[in-house]
Amino acid sequence: MSYIDQNLSSGETVLYRTRLHWIAMISHFITAVAVTLAGIGLLFASFSKIHDKSGDSGRLAVFGVLLLIAATIIVVVAFWKRSATEMAVTNKRVLVKVGLLSRRSTQIMLSKIESVHVDQSVVGRLFSFGTIVIRGVGGTPEPFVKIANPLEFWNEAQEQIDKLQESRTAILTP
Repeated sequence: MSYIDQNLSSGETVLYRTRLHWIAMISHFITAVAVTLAGIGLLFASFSKIHDKSGDSGRLAVFGVLLLIAATIIVVVAFWKRSATEMAVTNKRVLVKVGLLSRRSTQIMLSKIESVHVDQSVVGRLFSFGTIVIRGVGGTPEPFVKIANPLEFWNEAQEQIDKLQESRTAILTP
C-alpha cells in the first residue's frame, strides 16, 4: 500500500495521482550506459589478454564485472528514486512524498493553498513533464521538479480549490 493511501483521513479520496516523469532517470541511464560500455570494454580486453602471461587479464575481468554490477546498481537506484516519489490531489489536500529510506512529505490543505504554479520548458512541454510550485498561505514555495503531467496535476488542484471556495461561499451567503 502506498504512503498516500495509508495517510488518507476519513472521507478523503484520491482524485489525481502522479509521480516523477521518466526523464528524471535519464542522467542515471546515461551514466549506466557509460559504465556498462567501460565494463564490457574491460571484459573484451581481458579476453584478448587471456594468453598473456602478465596476469592482467584476471584483474581486467574482475574490474569489468565490478563496473557491470555498478551499472546495474545505478539503474536500480533510478527506478527506486522514481517509485519512492508519490504525488496526489485529494478532495481535501495536496500530498507529496519523496524518498524511501529518508522521507520528505508535504501535505497542504486545499484551503491553505495560495497558488499552484506550473513551470515547463520546451522539452518539458514536448515530453509532458515540468515543475509544480505550491505556495501555502504565509508559507514558502514548495517546488516539485520533473513530475509527469504537471498541467493535469495543476488542473485537478485548481478544480478542488474552486469547489472548496464555492462550498464556503454557499454556506456563508444566506
